[in-house]
Amino acid sequence: MSFVFPCLNEECTLESCIRQVNESLAPSGVPYEIVVADNGSTDRSREIAHDTGCRVVPVSERGYGAALRAGIEASAGEYVMFADSDNTYLYGDSARLYAAACGEDADMAIASRLTGRIMPGAMPFLHRWLGTPVLTWLINRLFHGRLSDCNSGFRCVRKAAFNTWQIRSNGMEFASELLIKALKSNARAVEIPSGLRKGPEGRVAHLRTWRDGMRHLLFIFSEKPRLFELCGLVVAVAATLMQILAYVTGPLSLWSTLHVFDLHSQALFLLAGILGSQFYLFSCYLYLQSPDRPLKITQRLIHLNEGVLFFTLLSLLAGAVLMCGYISWQWMASKFRNLNLAHELLLFVHLLGVATSFSTGLLGMHILKKAAPAPAPAPAPAPTPESVPVAAAQIHENFNLAAEGS
Repeated sequence: MSFVFPCLNEECTLESCIRQVNESLAPSGVPYEIVVADNGSTDRSREIAHDTGCRVVPVSERGYGAALRAGIEASAGEYVMFADSDNTYLYGDSARLYAAACGEDADMAIASRLTGRIMPGAMPFLHRWLGTPVLTWLINRLFHGRLSDCNSGFRCVRKAAFNTWQIRSNGMEFASELLIKALKSNARAVEIPSGLRKGPEGRVAHLRTWRDGMRHLLFIFSEKPRLFELCGLVVAVAATLMQILAYVTGPLSLWSTLHVFDLHSQALFLLAGILGSQFYLFSCYLYLQSPDRPLKITQRLIHLNEGVLFFTLLSLLAGAVLMCGYISWQWMASKFRNLNLAHELLLFVHLLGVATSFSTGLLGMHILKKAAPAPAPAPAPAPTPESVPVAAAQIHENFNLAAEGS
């Protein structure tokens, strides 16, 4: 088993975190190693890691996710456990977390903070009662999970399963991507109650609440294009049909108290049609990089013939010119007095606006499809015996003996 600490200038807390992991895992008899994935520390973090018998993996690409991916790739254990090196997690639960993963034959085990004890001042109010519960609910709802804490950074994963999930995130959204990819692959995940304690005074947290929260949210949505596809398509089509009905019937009074299909209703239909088309186009863009299969109509639009797209855009341009010409003609005919064409124009603006939104979005997709893909990053080299310093702790000798025996 390997334990990975992502590290960026953590000299104040790193040694304590390593000691707590040793105190938890050493009595269990589990052979293990501790890997410190250093993300460019300028303090004594690397020196502390070496002095405590850890293996240091330098990671040049910045980011929480980048450090963890490099540390996991360089690890030697069948299971890889990781946690932040800021002394906020209950590292004494390491042996229990590993036992849960092995005992349940799980691909991932999570130490849940929300089902354990969160000490006073350990978690900001917004994180505790808004951010984490909302993101957890979204992941459970969209990807059929049964989790209690999607943002826990204290986890244990089976390395063979992790390698199949193709994790890409470099930032804090790594936590959400790991869960979502595991759930989408039907991996078995278990949780144990743990907790959280307050970090040392004066330490500047690497987490940025609104920026990283938005990154989590965007990634969650990016893995569910069908949600935007269905919602966008239904809203755009329904709003367009209602706009046509309003044009045909004109303003109506229902039950002598409810007045519908007047200018205000038509303006709202126009807004709904444009928003619906944008949501639908968002799903089309997501499908360009998603393994999920779109609806047949979406698939045809994404792969629309360029000739058809060209004449569609040309027709829309001609329609816009004709509409502007009609308005100008009516204005001149009325000797430039005020016109009362809102009822008619709202329908044509709606049809033209929604169609143009779809067409220009499809044009952007075709441009992206023609762009050359970026080259895949080279795989990280496997650790060599020369890159592994001699461990100071006896438990690392146990790890080597176990590896030789297998």
